[in-house]
Amino acid sequence: MNPIEVKNLSFQYEKNTRKILDNLELTVAAGEIVAIVGLSGIGKSTLCYCLSGIIPHVYGGIMTGHVYLNGRDTRDLTLPQIATTLGIVFQNPDNQLFSFTVEDEVAFGPENLCLPPEEIECRVTDALEKVGMLKFRHANPQQLSGGQRQLIALASVLSLQPEILIFDEAMSQIDRRGKKMILEMMLKLKAEGRTIVMIEHDLENLFVADRVLVLKDGRLAPFAGKLS
Repeated sequence: MNPIEVKNLSFQYEKNTRKILDNLELTVAAGEIVAIVGLSGIGKSTLCYCLSGIIPHVYGGIMTGHVYLNGRDTRDLTLPQIATTLGIVFQNPDNQLFSFTVEDEVAFGPENLCLPPEEIECRVTDALEKVGMLKFRHANPQQLSGGQRQLIALASVLSLQPEILIFDEAMSQIDRRGKKMILEMMLKLKAEGRTIVMIEHDLENLFVADRVLVLKDGRLAPFAGKLS
């Protein structure tokens, strides 16, 4: 059983509009980093929403086919169930950060799972140690650099202990140093056996991927080095 299996996935936001995804197929193995590239507006974020259950649970539209996480169809899972299996780091960390301290930010997810206080404390510490941000535990996220805020967003995801992670152009708004931080974390997470899908527009960041696929005309194919 693979962590991610997508079968005959099609999606369009409204009837009689073009299909953003068209009988798309994707399999991602455990411990694999798969990068997905494509032109702007081609549907990469829509694919992320499908993989993470945001479609169909939050955003509407017409979805056919199946997305399986560890063999279970995302339609049959609740969003809290998905969140403990798959975590997503978005393009802009400020869209994910809303607490006044790093500690509160990272604790938010486990608190919503109603975990015991000692378990929450353990998860916060572990997640911040993983991303190298433990010393900023009591800092205000808005006073940190873009790269550091993205690491805090990642720590918030890791506190839910998902085995699958999606990075949706997570390095597009941070500087070179911040990109280096995120890429190093991806390789560390891969070494732990986590499964990663990275949506990327900067071809320089693709060296961490085991496979690179291009999204075009609603389907995925091996990337040949050109987006046109």
